[in-house]
Amino acid sequence: MTPTDQFHRHLLDCSDGKSRVGLEAVREAFQRVHPELATAPSARAKLRGLLDVLELDERIQLPKGRHLWDASTLPSLPQWVRLPPESSSSEKPDLRAVPWCPELRFLATTRVFVPLSDLLKLQDFLAHGGRERPTVPIKERSLDIFGDEKRLDQLVRGSALFGDGRLTPETLRCSIVPEPLPWKAGPDPTRPLLVVENAATWHSYCRWNAARGLFCAVVYGCGNRFMDSATFILEIFEAVAGPRRVLYFGDLDPQGLVIPQEASARGQTAGLPTIEPHLWSYRHLLAVTDGHGQAHDAPAPAPTLCDWLGDCAESVRRLFAAGRRLAQEHIGWEFLRNHLTDDPAVPL
Repeated sequence: MTPTDQFHRHLLDCSDGKSRVGLEAVREAFQRVHPELATAPSARAKLRGLLDVLELDERIQLPKGRHLWDASTLPSLPQWVRLPPESSSSEKPDLRAVPWCPELRFLATTRVFVPLSDLLKLQDFLAHGGRERPTVPIKERSLDIFGDEKRLDQLVRGSALFGDGRLTPETLRCSIVPEPLPWKAGPDPTRPLLVVENAATWHSYCRWNAARGLFCAVVYGCGNRFMDSATFILEIFEAVAGPRRVLYFGDLDPQGLVIPQEASARGQTAGLPTIEPHLWSYRHLLAVTDGHGQAHDAPAPAPTLCDWLGDCAESVRRLFAAGRRLAQEHIGWEFLRNHLTDDPAVPL
């Protein structure tokens, strides 16, 4: 379980069944995950980073108006976060009165805010041979238990049922299968692998790579989906003769930086290498736009979010502070076509 998942679970635990969770409860959930940061100057930025990931993952909603944010110290923090309806419930049956099977006995002392009908379906599955069933993809098991192929995914992502000392997908004899990512092999299988956030830029980089041979493959990250599907890269490695560096190029906005960093954190638990920025692309994106871009009306992210960009970080911090973003499509085919023969050693 990643720190983001742990924070989400503790946030659910601290919600007391309410859909709106105040900042003090948010801080309490954070301290349970990172007690070592209780007095550290970096704690605020770390907390903001976790909130940004959960919002991007649609596991919480953050307030939209700037007046609903505490900007007394940067980065700003929301005065509250909202949990989706699935995460809160007015139904509070006495779970202590149910004779739970061993895997669900934690329900007698843990508030999970999941309808009793769902809990009883899980109990029924385990009590009637579920433990001996073969392992299948999570959507197949969800259909088996709930008659709804999406329900188990919702519970894994949006409830406090799962985690250390609680349920795991393995308990229910299923596994989370990453969605496949489109990719196109390059002419040189020894080179690093590049992931591109958006479809149009992926297409242009595939054309460029066919001529330049800079990457063993160019992968379409499918925007936010890359966070959940990053482990599919392990299958690409099998097709390109083994692991190698994984580089990323996306939009220069907070979301575009959260995606690769969260994907990297999740992927490393499965054995992926750390995902690195393709700095050649980011440097040119800043250069061709002269650091100016589209207006982006959103609270400024934690400054540490930009650290991943190395020598580009400070320029991007200034970009975000000015309330602007840069779309990666600025580095499109017309630009790349001019780099077909020059720059023989494009920095990777």
